[in-house]
Amino acid sequence: MTAPATTALAQPLALPVPDATGIYTFPDDLDQAHHQWTHQLLTRHRAHDHNVIELMAPHSGRPHFIELRRPAGRPVLALEPHHDDFALSASGTFLTDPRPLIVATVFTRSTSVHPTLEDAYSTEPAISHLRDREGAAALAPLAATRIALGHKDAEPPYRPYDQDRLDQITEELRAIVAAHPNAELLAPAAVTRHPDHLLVHEAAVRLGCRWFWEDLAFWSTYALVGCDQHLFHSRTRASLVPSLVDITPVVLDKCTVLRMHGSQMYPARKMYRPIRHAWTVAADLLGSSGTYAERFYRMESL
Repeated sequence: MTAPATTALAQPLALPVPDATGIYTFPDDLDQAHHQWTHQLLTRHRAHDHNVIELMAPHSGRPHFIELRRPAGRPVLALEPHHDDFALSASGTFLTDPRPLIVATVFTRSTSVHPTLEDAYSTEPAISHLRDREGAAALAPLAATRIALGHKDAEPPYRPYDQDRLDQITEELRAIVAAHPNAELLAPAAVTRHPDHLLVHEAAVRLGCRWFWEDLAFWSTYALVGCDQHLFHSRTRASLVPSLVDITPVVLDKCTVLRMHGSQMYPARKMYRPIRHAWTVAADLLGSSGTYAERFYRMESL
């Protein structure tokens, strides 16, 4: 996959990068840069710039501002396990190069919420509703169509997914794929060992998907550890070819998207871990001065 041409405006702010001390101060520096960027967009919004829209973080209720994208080109049908997976892993690419987007979320019923909010969101319907609102807010700038399959996500201790469930979900996704025959499929590469990610990846492969994003939902514990990387490469047998997309010009807008998907997280800077990973990935962005990047995989031609 070749890196798409950047369509969003370049950020006028100096972007922070980790250094000898920045590995500790980076989240605070990025948070400050994002605050300044949000203020600039607020000024444009107040001046009736209709390209800037207001987003409300579902849990905190805090307003944020972002440029609305104008999708063009071939549609993309993204198959994500949970409400946050596309936003975490691939939203920078689509902020950079917006395409008509349909996002089908498989596991939309959940009991997973930030530990500090377990009293406020104490039931599955309440948590699922919050996660749904976070997913909607994160995808709003991309004018995405959302489809919810309504399955319950896996809970720890994790076990291998059930084959009958894989067959059922594959057929449900097959009907969605058939309803969008011109769309290019995009799904998780299942770098992590999470059974929901593994299941959706396998279903996507069965459906002919050949384009995958690097999963970041468990970045802090899974995506970079050696055992998971070894399992990933052993499972795929080098059949997935990695490629990078430079997301430097839109990284502060991706921070806004992360503020939507993770509106329950505290402190807010904790949700910037995917950006720090994007900085690490960009080190492999050959022939470019890009600071941040997202990694994807393409299925090798048979």
